[in-house]
Amino acid sequence: MSSFLPYGRQTIEPADLDAVLAALQDPMITQGPRIERFERAFAEAVGARHAVAFANGTAALHGAAAAAGLGPGDDVLTTPISFVASANCALFVGARPVFADIEARTGNLDVGAAWEAGLLERVRACVIVSMAGLPANLDPLQEARRTGTVVIEDGCHALGALRDGRPVGSGGADMTAFSFHPVKAITTGEGGMVSTDSDDLADRLRAFRTHGVRRPEPSEDPMRGGWHYEVDTLGFNYRITDVQCALGLSQLGRLERFVAERGVIAELYHELLDGVAGVRLPVRAPRNGRHAYHLFIVRFEEGAARRRLVYDELRTSGIGPQLHYIPIPAHALYRRLGYSMDGLPEAQAYWEQALSLPIFPTMTRVDVERVAAQVRRGLELPLPEPITAA
Repeated sequence: MSSFLPYGRQTIEPADLDAVLAALQDPMITQGPRIERFERAFAEAVGARHAVAFANGTAALHGAAAAAGLGPGDDVLTTPISFVASANCALFVGARPVFADIEARTGNLDVGAAWEAGLLERVRACVIVSMAGLPANLDPLQEARRTGTVVIEDGCHALGALRDGRPVGSGGADMTAFSFHPVKAITTGEGGMVSTDSDDLADRLRAFRTHGVRRPEPSEDPMRGGWHYEVDTLGFNYRITDVQCALGLSQLGRLERFVAERGVIAELYHELLDGVAGVRLPVRAPRNGRHAYHLFIVRFEEGAARRRLVYDELRTSGIGPQLHYIPIPAHALYRRLGYSMDGLPEAQAYWEQALSLPIFPTMTRVDVERVAAQVRRGLELPLPEPITAA
């Protein structure tokens, strides 16, 4: 049997190993100069004034929510289809997530429907996810931004994606969070980043990730020497290391190649599965845009029973598909908080139909053909008889 094919995998090359070894030989392996170098290079890559590195993508979202000043009494609009961190970042600061439905075509938050429902008039912030690497449409949120709504883009899937010809992270949101988990576009092992054009938000982010520590200007007071620091707000130890940033800097230099390779794989899936009855393929990016294809999500029109058959067929043949994601309101934590899937029909349909197929830069044409063949085989299997009550 062929080797197991996961849905995602990091790409580590000799240059990455050399960069990490060099960092380990430096005097400072954390809180050293490589962090700032990585931040500057990342900010340039996404076209932002600032980039602030964090220990992981969840910490980056938490930092963004805290820097925005969100807290008890604030409602935060977000999508039900994402990893829980997209909503948990509101809970972390005492705010309340509010869910709107997704667009059937893109899987991204249906901002238009949220407007019509009056949600954007009452929320303090919006965490909008560029799901699977397809840039979310931020245009409908700009009026809300002008009246004080904070827009945080969860771009953890979308590093390397383009919106209207500009990189995700370069504008349209007050802050954009990214993740460097091993299955993402580039990796630092674990790690995250927040990009912003605001000097004030960048300052708050840097303090928040380092226990809330700030260093005041020098003073003649003998009690306030060069050692002096103050903690004036509650922060966390969300710091990244120089070793991780060495890997990140090395990987960042190949971001364009990695995204292009993902695009080639996605187009091959389209070639092999387009027109196959019962399976719906993800939409491509609009003109002047680029899909980062962190995930390649297909939907099975016959629903959960067919999706399960295809999933089991793939797993039996040594292929590891995945569901991204179980809707956030359906998790036990959120059910205990009073949430449900009521009023979210598109998210419910997505939950019953969606499956992520393997996609990562080192996949070969043979790998993609193998996955597509097993998908087609799973579509040909007879559906089980429906379970009826006794």
